[in-house]
Amino acid sequence: MTNWNQAQTNTQATRFLRELFAAALAAVDPRLCLPPHLPPFPTKGRCIVVGAGKAAASMAQALEQHWFASDLNTSASNRARFSGMVIVPYGYQFPCEYIQVREAAHPVPDHAGYQAACDLLDSVKNLSADDTVICLLSGGGSSLMSLPAPGISLAEKQEINRALLRSGARIHEINCVRKHLSAIKGGRLALACAPAKVLTYIISDVAGDDASIIASGPTLADTSTCADALAILQRYAIPTSPAVLTHLQRTTSETPKSDEAAFIQAHVQIIANAQTALQAAADYAQSKGVKVEILSDRLEGEARELGRAHAQLAIRFATKFATKSTTKFADQNQQGPYLLLSGGETTVTVKGDGRGGRNTEYLLSLCQNLQAYAGIYALAVDTDGRDGSEQNAGAWCTPDSLQQAAALSVSASTCLANNDAYTFFAALDALLVTGPTYNNVNDFRAILIL
Repeated sequence: MTNWNQAQTNTQATRFLRELFAAALAAVDPRLCLPPHLPPFPTKGRCIVVGAGKAAASMAQALEQHWFASDLNTSASNRARFSGMVIVPYGYQFPCEYIQVREAAHPVPDHAGYQAACDLLDSVKNLSADDTVICLLSGGGSSLMSLPAPGISLAEKQEINRALLRSGARIHEINCVRKHLSAIKGGRLALACAPAKVLTYIISDVAGDDASIIASGPTLADTSTCADALAILQRYAIPTSPAVLTHLQRTTSETPKSDEAAFIQAHVQIIANAQTALQAAADYAQSKGVKVEILSDRLEGEARELGRAHAQLAIRFATKFATKSTTKFADQNQQGPYLLLSGGETTVTVKGDGRGGRNTEYLLSLCQNLQAYAGIYALAVDTDGRDGSEQNAGAWCTPDSLQQAAALSVSASTCLANNDAYTFFAALDALLVTGPTYNNVNDFRAILIL
């Protein structure tokens, strides 16, 4: 970043932050990440593609283009052996030639997801050892494959899901409960595929990249237990029906473990994650002369608390920057800006009735705690293109955001108390709207210090 124009600093800084986000998304594009990991098209047996998640359709298209772009695999016999179905959120359709793309609700499941999960499970029944199942998973897959365990209704799962999403529970806790109330998640899809070979390719949206948590691990052995699920429901005071309690207390309701034959020869590969995206953004920034520190790709906790902590950190960096600018690094061109990057998945314990998501809540807390500190700009977005309840991916803030809001009679404190970060940034015309990205490696946060 060179030749900053003081009059255009806000425009330049926010444009640069959006360019960082674009570089991050490009790095996790399935067309780039998936093909290097795919095996050759199977020489015998059936090949069935299944999957779910916000990136499932773009992954399916990338697989089709890789296998069928040339004439090598497009013979009538190969096409006859190939089929598939993936489930995506509404609006995440992506054109595929051979693989069926079904839409369903996210994050609270609906009947379309229930029916799609039934059909997906039926598609892998009665396979042989010669057959191959390719499973494409990404964030969001858990709610999209909503097939309740026997004795539990879809309505019961919906109510528990809504309550968990508002409780502040972390994603591994939410998915632990989902697994134990499901007939397809927590490794049960792999059991249905047996004895076919199962190859699972994953774009991770989970801090720490535990593959068994992503989309609730339908093809992976589960290490959690029914007792864990019960403890989580009790910890967050989630209302449960007698049917749910009875199910979780049965030993027969336990998820399959690693000693099952279905997992012995299974292959699991994470093809992209938050670190992939953060490193691409860092590389882009460094190419522009910006000093970069990646704080972590796996930050969790309450969004507003992380926003407060990052505001303090940014001010400490800015203070050091200012000290250097008056001493050893007096030349603006020599010192260059600083960039703090982070990823992961924060949570929001909803107490108000406002609009927004965890990234806008993080950013509003950051903005409020920066208190208009000069020279600090920030962007916080969800890489799937939708942050929480609204249609924006996230938002950005500038040093004069609080001043602009005050002039419009919009209170940062009131909005934060009401979980209403969307209203704050909408008033400033500072929402980033991308539409669906057909991907998901979770939160992307960037703080630029000039």
